[in-house]
Amino acid sequence: MNLSELSRVIESVGRDRGIKREIIVSAIEQAILAAAQKKYGPHAILEAHYNDESGEVDLFLFKKVVDSDDDMLEESEEIKVQEALELDPQAQIGDELGVKVETPDFGRIDAQTAKQIIFQKVRDAERDIIFNEYLPLKGEVVSGIARRMERGNLVIDLGKTDALLPKNEIIPGEIYKPGDRVQALLVDVVTTTKGPALYISRTSPKYLIKLLEAEVPEIRDGIIEVKGCAREPGSRAKVAVVSKDRDIDPVGACVGMKGVRVQQVRSELKGEKIDIIPWSDNPMVFVKEALAPAEISSIRVEDRAKTMEIMVEDSKLSVAIGKRGQNVRLAAQITGWKLDVISKTKLQKRMLDAVTNLVNIEGLSETVARGLAQASILNIRQLADATLDFLVRVPGLDDREVAQRFKDKAQALVNEGAPFVNGISSAVSVGGPQPEAQSAHAATDQKLREMIQQSEGESSNDRA
Repeated sequence: MNLSELSRVIESVGRDRGIKREIIVSAIEQAILAAAQKKYGPHAILEAHYNDESGEVDLFLFKKVVDSDDDMLEESEEIKVQEALELDPQAQIGDELGVKVETPDFGRIDAQTAKQIIFQKVRDAERDIIFNEYLPLKGEVVSGIARRMERGNLVIDLGKTDALLPKNEIIPGEIYKPGDRVQALLVDVVTTTKGPALYISRTSPKYLIKLLEAEVPEIRDGIIEVKGCAREPGSRAKVAVVSKDRDIDPVGACVGMKGVRVQQVRSELKGEKIDIIPWSDNPMVFVKEALAPAEISSIRVEDRAKTMEIMVEDSKLSVAIGKRGQNVRLAAQITGWKLDVISKTKLQKRMLDAVTNLVNIEGLSETVARGLAQASILNIRQLADATLDFLVRVPGLDDREVAQRFKDKAQALVNEGAPFVNGISSAVSVGGPQPEAQSAHAATDQKLREMIQQSEGESSNDRA
């Protein structure tokens, strides 16, 4: 390398690759130092400094001042005192004196080593620049050009570097050809032995939120907040929004006039259906909105298990559940609750079965049995396993002694191995139940049906 051309090379590399001048100068100094170290040996003490005025690298070899004969002198490490005094009149034996090496003559191997070091330092600097440039963009939308497929993953050219779009982060059904423009969410920036690695996604719920943010000024301005998002990429998504301004409808603002805003997002996601729903801090209200367009008849909440049992009319069951369970699945994801959607007929049958099973316990009334069924105690075994603190919250069992007594009776039936402890369906054992028991069960079923019908009649009157 011609050292007199270094200044021009430094300016050119810095300008073309965006690398700071100090980094390039340091790389050249280290390269010259490494080459000189090979030439003068591992024990030689060397320093290299770039000279701005001359545009060259000054190389200094530090030698120890000695009083020695020529045949005993180690030239790369020692200097005779007479020569040292010519360079520095104050030099003394034992001092270390830096001697400038004039135009060091490096061999082909030494020059190649220097070139490799410079290239490596420049590459490292470029990697640091890319990492520091893209790290703040984590969680933002980036775009690039599709280049090639690698093991099913798509390599995207972002300009200064490549990003990887894994095959499981591509929306199902999407096919890209080299040259296609691709937009995605930058989900991670990591450092590897080959430099920074960028990973992007088109299936992340955050990507959908960012697209909405780009289309809806109210979200960008903070007037509308996106509280949650659940997606089945390429098929359907639910987005919960809330407005901080009472005069602005969050759903209407996100949908836009004639649906133009949400339609823009849908087109980017290959026609993915997007349900914009109002968020509520009331879980029951939020779940009702999340299950729309299904109409819900009633909801029973179990806070401890964070579960909701949702009853719908038989004709509305398929709407509530959705195609292959998609609607209720997305609703559960966005609300964070476990949702059990059940038809009215099935719920009535479950209640009948539970009451019929529980009244096998001596002294347990139908009213208490119905209260237990409403609390998800559906058979004798579940009553035996329930905690006393839970049972005392059931109407009719609010006295701890009464609750403990029925719990003990249920446990006794379980210990006896009674065939009906697990549910009404197992009540029929070999030989069947006694006629008296059958009559009692039939009477219970009839009375419970009458209670349900009466309750429905009252609800109809209320609605009227």
